[in-house]
Parts: sequence; structure tokens; C-alpha cells
Amino acid sequence: MKIIVLGSGVIGTTSAYYLAKAGHEVTVIDRQPAAGMETSYGNAGEISPGYATPWAGPGVPAKAVKWLLMKHSPLVVRARFDPDMWSWMLQMLANCNHKSYEINKRRMVRIAEYSRDVLKQLRADTGITYDDRAMGTLQLFRTQKQLDAAATDIAVLQQSGVPYNVLDPKGCELAEPALAKVRGSFVGGLQLPGDETGDCFKFTQKLAEMAKELGVTFRHEVTIENLVTEGDRIVGVKTSKGELKADHYVLALGSYSPFLLRRIGIKIPVYPVKGYSITVPILDASGAPESTVMDETYKVAITRLGDRIRVGGTAELTGFDLTLRQARRETLEHSVTSLFPQGGDVSKAEFWCGLRPNTPDGTPIVGPTPYRNLFLNTGHGTLGWTMSCGSARVTADILSGRQPDISLEGLFMDRYGSINKPVQVPSGIVVAA
Repeated sequence: MKIIVLGSGVIGTTSAYYLAKAGHEVTVIDRQPAAGMETSYGNAGEISPGYATPWAGPGVPAKAVKWLLMKHSPLVVRARFDPDMWSWMLQMLANCNHKSYEINKRRMVRIAEYSRDVLKQLRADTGITYDDRAMGTLQLFRTQKQLDAAATDIAVLQQSGVPYNVLDPKGCELAEPALAKVRGSFVGGLQLPGDETGDCFKFTQKLAEMAKELGVTFRHEVTIENLVTEGDRIVGVKTSKGELKADHYVLALGSYSPFLLRRIGIKIPVYPVKGYSITVPILDASGAPESTVMDETYKVAITRLGDRIRVGGTAELTGFDLTLRQARRETLEHSVTSLFPQGGDVSKAEFWCGLRPNTPDGTPIVGPTPYRNLFLNTGHGTLGWTMSCGSARVTADILSGRQPDISLEGLFMDRYGSINKPVQVPSGIVVAA
């Protein structure tokens, strides 16, 4: 089949690759000059299925009030007249309970664990490298209250069969030797040994080249204007370079997905949550992290990427504003220098921000729509890198008429009550197995 993929971030690029591997003729359209130039460019670098956790959880509303009062707050809300923002926030608050949290986390862990396994196979098959390491994630707790609160996550990890280790301070230092330099600043940690790290941008760029070798055509610097419909089908894509046609269409536009969909009568609750990162050159390798350390206090990930440290975090609700705010840089610098004071030179760091496409429940939207030949692969939030290969493989399987290797329960857009038309699930595909 001829398939057009809309978007060439890590989600769109992996989708194109696996669709081409399945034998389809694929064209990718994107407004940027190359693959991975937006949200995939400077993310935290984590491939963290064990840390796949919805932001909407029990106690989050109370925590949010506290966070908003902190100097180095992990959450910033810039109130504005934006019905989409307020609708999204209300739906997120509705998920802030134990039952929803456990359901959503299990869904997220399912697709994230599968995605990591697919990525491992990709590495074995192609030899692709991207400053990758497979040394796990250490969620670091500065207070006993944080450590005690991890019990809910641990219960879900046990139910999902995800390996983990609860560490005392000495155990944290054994996992991350540089933390010995700040002994006494943390009380323990939760280690997720199955997690990995890597440069998402490097991966996306290299995979795009591999996709081209499989025959994928990338049409960059092309603006997508609209989808052309006829009955219950998409019959074309209007772009700045004319109308393009295919048999099927995969929409992977991240935070911008709702703009295109609402023009054809589909509303999905995907909203941008702005994140920031700094990329710090390493000065002293012995003072830098070995893998990823999640600073639970500031919700900041500190990741080793070759000769650099990537520090990513902050959840800023501010619409589509891409202004780089100095206060957010100071938060990232504070987190990394308080835990790895001798690791890198923050004065020489590259400062970046991107828009994470979040759903209210944390689970991505992967699968069919009310239009028979339109499929979604969006809404991955902070876990686009983590879930990319698995989401792409699921997409390629569905479009190829194959039953995916994991249950599709909870991944489709019909889990939201705002969807009026029935989702057109291809015949032969079982949603829950």
C-alpha cells in the first residue's frame, strides 16, 4: 500500500521505518528541514519503561499547589484564555485517583516495555548507535516521604513483572558512584535496571537514513494544511507543495495533531506540556552520572549521553509558546549541580525547550480513527522516545492486517467519551487479548 506519514519526529520516523520494513511504499511529510528537529531534538534521553508513569495520580492536586510555590518548581502554569488548556486540565484532574492511576500506568508500562524490546531487536538487526547505554534508571529520593510514596509505583511494577530494586543510600552510590560526593543529600532510591538511555535526535536522524535505504521518501520543508475527506475516508493531504494522495495515512504530529484533526471532526485531548533541557559538556567523567538519575524533588532527569550530560525537566502549561525562560534553566542547573557538582560545565550548556504532546491519562493514542484509512500515533507526552519503536511496530502491524504482539486495550482514541463516531478497527484485529 501507499502510506503517507505526517510528521518526522521520532514517532513519525519510526512509523515510516517499520511500515517500510512491512513492505509498504511510504512518504513522510514535515515542515522542518530534517527529521527529529522539534520535540525529539533535546529530550531527557531516557528510554524508561519502568518509569512510565502518568502525571495524573492520587495526591497530585495537593502536590501541584506545593510545587507552584517552590522556587525551583517542577510545574509552571501560565494561566490564559484557552478552552483546550482548561478542558485538558479538568480531564487530567479526573484521573487523579488510585483506580485510574493503576489502569493508566499498566497501559503505559505495557507499550513502553514492548517498545524497549522492539528497540533492542532493532539494534541487533541494524547495529544502530546513538550514545546508547543499557544501565538502568535510578529514581533518587531526597526525603523519606518521597521514598514511602513510591510504594504505589512498586505495586504496579510487581503486577507488571518489571524488575526493580529499592536501594538505601549506599546502594545508590554503588549504582551511581559520583553520588558519593554528595552523600547525605538523599535517603534512597528506586532502581529500574531494565531502562536504557540514548540521544533521541541521533537515533531519529540515523533511522531516517535507514528508512530512505528501504525506499521511504522524506519530503521536508513542506507544510501540511489540511486532510481531504470523502465519506469515511481520507482521499488526500493538502500541503504547501500541492495535494498528495495515498491509500492510508498515519498522523504523528505530536502536540499539533489536534489542529489537523478538528478540521475533519475529530477531537482528541492532546495538549502541549512544555519541557526544557540543558546539554552540559562533561568536565570530569568520575563526577558525572553513569546512566539516568531521576531527581524526584524537582522531577528532573539527569542522563549521561557520551561526553555530555542531558538535564531535562519542568512541566510548563503555556500553550504553544516556545520562549526560553531563564528561571527554568536555573532549575535544571540547580538539580544537576546539587547532585553532580563536579560533572560538567553548566555555563557552556546548550539550552532548549520542546512541546510534549500529553494526554490527560498519560497513555498515547495509537490506532484507528472514525476514518477507515486514517491512523493516529500521537500523545506520548514525556515518553515519546521510550514508546516510539513499540508504537511504530503496533501501527505497522495494524495497517498490515497483522495482530500486534501486545494487547491494544486502552490505546485507541475511543477510550475518551468525546469521540462521537465509532472507531474503524480493521477486520481481524483484536483490541484486547
